[in-house]
Amino acid sequence: MISAKLRGALLCTVLLLTSACAAGQTASGASTPDTSTQKTSAPAGKPSSTSDVMTSDNVKLVAQMPRPAPLNGRDDINTDLAFQGDYAFVGNFGGFAIYDISNPTKPQLVSTVSCPAQQNDVSVYGDLLILSIDEPRDGEGCDSSEGSRDWEGLRIFDISDKKSPKYLSAVRTDCGSHTHTMVPAGETLYVYVSSPGPEPESKTCPPPHELIQIVEIPTKSPQSAKIVAKPDIFPERQHSELASGCHDITAYPEKKLAAAACFGDGVLLDISDPVHPKVLQQITDTENFQIWHSATFNNDATKVVFSDELGGGGQATCDKNTPRTKGADAVYDIVGGKLERRGYFKIPRDQQENENCVAHNGSLIPVPGKDIMVQSWYQGGVSIWDFTDSVNPKEIGYFERGPFPGGGIAGSWSAYYYNGYIYSSDIMAGLDVLEINDPLTDPAKKVKMDDFNVQTQKSY
Repeated sequence: MISAKLRGALLCTVLLLTSACAAGQTASGASTPDTSTQKTSAPAGKPSSTSDVMTSDNVKLVAQMPRPAPLNGRDDINTDLAFQGDYAFVGNFGGFAIYDISNPTKPQLVSTVSCPAQQNDVSVYGDLLILSIDEPRDGEGCDSSEGSRDWEGLRIFDISDKKSPKYLSAVRTDCGSHTHTMVPAGETLYVYVSSPGPEPESKTCPPPHELIQIVEIPTKSPQSAKIVAKPDIFPERQHSELASGCHDITAYPEKKLAAAACFGDGVLLDISDPVHPKVLQQITDTENFQIWHSATFNNDATKVVFSDELGGGGQATCDKNTPRTKGADAVYDIVGGKLERRGYFKIPRDQQENENCVAHNGSLIPVPGKDIMVQSWYQGGVSIWDFTDSVNPKEIGYFERGPFPGGGIAGSWSAYYYNGYIYSSDIMAGLDVLEINDPLTDPAKKVKMDDFNVQTQKSY
């Protein structure tokens, strides 16, 4: 989402930025879903914002967990997700929560950690949990406040005891950490830090800021984590007028590749040497993309899906007045080591003018031989779509709620597939668990993962 500050271009607050949305175009590859709509009643005891849902016939809401105290205040919105074994980790502006999902239809809250900051995107590796802090604070600890605004970066926790996580250490990074990406290398965990900037008057985000930062975390001594590189991965000036730096990077260590969404550009990287990533290609799309938000490889790394967060997540861009190529996904094939754009995808269901909606976080559904993805669209809900045909991607299932009562920012922030179920981190409603039963996706139920962090892809 957009904040009022330049370097907070995707700082996920409720302030909006005016977008330039021309009308009247139809995207190549946009199609009507091969599904029907049904209304279902949500489980008993849910807040009014989740009393009714709409789904395709092949999608069912099987569980819903409201945001737990103390992570349920007005400003304590849910953010990203990570998974490990029978546990789901849910980031929140107020900290994070851990759920036991050994029975996905009946998740159980294990613990909550109060650690306020924006936006607390979360990842897990072994006994470590990492949070991205993209908000200047007066100190590195969870007891810090906005105060003198001298620190932002990464916080590291010990989660060996899921019932009682412990704060370990922190690493200060320039312009904080909006998102981060893990690249494991033996007993060393490298973390690529993505953040917008610069903010000339800031103590933590001075110019210039045409770079990412790489943090080295020794897994046996995480307290000694430190920045080891600040590579400038932009061989040419960025096209974005919003911010420099990157919003999100997805690494595929097994393929020695990474794809970076860097506000005005998409970048394909060689990460054979994780401390010295090399640019293979830099692309832009000034006609259709405003904010290059995130990237997802297909399983064999022959395609990349880049998304555009038009308006920063705070606007209603899934309406009939916004072109189908804006606030959407673009599917690129990798041909001869180079990205070639093939088609676009956007949810085919028009949303209301008071529903913030745009392409956001998603992951592959692990179907061998197919390219299928589940993705969040804020108040546009959760979409399951097939991009096996890169030119003609199509939606095959969906889940959504009506407009959030009273207006404001709401909806699915992240929607990921993990071991047979779809987990959606809803900004206001909490944690949703969905099940899809469809011949196209049923083979995915045979794929079992030990852990899952969406920015660090693994083959299946």
